[in-house]
Amino acid sequence: QVQLVESGGGLVQTGGSLRLSCAASGRGFSNYAMGWFRQAPGKEREFVARISWSGGSTYYADSVKGRFTIARDNGKNTVYLQMNGLKSEDTAVYYCAASARVSSSYYSPSAWDYWGQGTQVTVSS
Repeated sequence: QVQLVESGGGLVQTGGSLRLSCAASGRGFSNYAMGWFRQAPGKEREFVARISWSGGSTYYADSVKGRFTIARDNGKNTVYLQMNGLKSEDTAVYYCAASARVSSSYYSPSAWDYWGQGTQVTVSS
């Protein structure tokens, strides 16, 4: 069992930056792949980024590639999402997720086992 708590959301202007953090408690954090999803009002939850258990492999949605960076610190049981060049379309609630399964469908919410409560990111023009 893993509990996830996100932080770092807030209000930022277009072109600005934010760093989200997700602190995990429970056993075996380093055994989990970690991911970030987001959900805007009236839209489905969408994949943002994924990082393997070792941090050696990362994957990004095309919409954030080159602007967002996912990283993890297994010693601190924390995963991060550095967001640069923010756009109004990045406005959403951002969720941290964890999965102990190896899945090629990592872009689907159903591939993830544990979720945080979410943190709001609002980008104003």
